[in-house]
Amino acid sequence: MSQADRPIAEIMRREFVSVKPDDQIDLVDDIMNLGRVRHMPVLDGHRLVGIVSQRDLLSASLSRLLDFDPTERRTFLRSIRVDEVMSREVVTASPHTGVAGAARIMLRHRIGCLPVVDPATGVAVGLVTETDLLRAAFGDGEESAGPGAPVAETLADRSLRR
Repeated sequence: MSQADRPIAEIMRREFVSVKPDDQIDLVDDIMNLGRVRHMPVLDGHRLVGIVSQRDLLSASLSRLLDFDPTERRTFLRSIRVDEVMSREVVTASPHTGVAGAARIMLRHRIGCLPVVDPATGVAVGLVTETDLLRAAFGDGEESAGPGAPVAETLADRSLRR
């Protein structure tokens, strides 16, 4: 089987940090900065209900442009809920989607992250990023690990996933 035909279930991140719709944006900001992550699935239980990207966070935090000091910015971000800024119409793939198919979906929709959802249950089972696709294509021996992986485990241990 060629690399392009491999199912994304073989390269997806099975452990990922997520947030809930009623979490505050300051939590997302902390996780993204700490973990160098650009996309976070929003889960209601185990069901995917949205996604928050760095772009969404940037739009919500125009306070940077208003010259807020760090404390004021943090207070401002704490006042915004995830469901106020998340994208609700999320492009997804199934675990059986091929690597090439996932790449085409991401290119067509101009997205950097593709949540993987079990079509039978609607449960989010993984996440594929541009970096995962590059690793699958060019390999570096760490197909499912990346900059966010160790932090995801650390944050999960600290119960930030709630």
